[in-house]
Amino acid sequence: MALDGSSDQTLSRRAMQAELLDAETELRLAYAWRDERDEEALHRLINAYMRLAISMAAKFKRYGAPMNDLIQEAGLGLMKAADKFDPDRGVRFSTYAVWWIKASIQDYVMRNWSMVRTGSTSSQKSLFFNMRRVQARLEREAASRGDILDRQRMRQMIATEVGVPLHDVEMMEGRLAGSDFSLNATQSTDEEGREWIEVLEDEDARQSAEVEHEKDIDTLREWLVNALSALNERERFIVRERKLRDDPRTLESLGNELGLSKERVRQLEAAAFGKMRRNLEAQSREVHEFLV
Repeated sequence: MALDGSSDQTLSRRAMQAELLDAETELRLAYAWRDERDEEALHRLINAYMRLAISMAAKFKRYGAPMNDLIQEAGLGLMKAADKFDPDRGVRFSTYAVWWIKASIQDYVMRNWSMVRTGSTSSQKSLFFNMRRVQARLEREAASRGDILDRQRMRQMIATEVGVPLHDVEMMEGRLAGSDFSLNATQSTDEEGREWIEVLEDEDARQSAEVEHEKDIDTLREWLVNALSALNERERFIVRERKLRDDPRTLESLGNELGLSKERVRQLEAAAFGKMRRNLEAQSREVHEFLV
């Protein structure tokens, strides 16, 4: 239901009209999906609890994300819950689904809060969604005592309360302080109207070096292909199996396959390398220096 492109109003109306499942029906549908992969049972289970997903999505509207997107993410969380739910544990599906729905919405909010990655660990997620609430409570408690908390002391108390390192609180405070700004915005303190992008470090030198390096690698690869083409089929096979595999083969295993002694395979390998070296030296003296 949540993934068909409908508006949030339409989804809400349809969710409110969905059937209410009793415990016995819910259990039967859960078994049908887990054991038989009955898609009709899955759809009934999802539709019945979509109102729960929408209700939870509405609690995250204050983070600025479109309600329809929040409902979509809540629906995805509900589907994950249905896929992983084990009816043998004796827990109602709605109780189990709450965690998955909340986790899916929270991940979406954090991904879209800023172009800069806000955080990914459980402690950082807890800080992101609880920092302002904890700070407000600490400020109320301090005011009731007639105490004044400076910023550093407040950060330390929040870190202790939430159970995260102090530097995480400092980082998250900056993330929550404001939204992203365009690098093409004009600096307000600059009379010449320069854009912020003009103060960034010029990376052209590094990029140029990377391009040159990639070009050299491509050239070397071409030379090696040409050198391999100068070998006969058996020599190419030996070189490929001995040097170009992730798990190089032994001289003995190659000898068994080719019907040769281990020493003879070693001689053929050495001869093949000699041919390749001469071919490469003929193409460029730079490769000779590279191989020495």
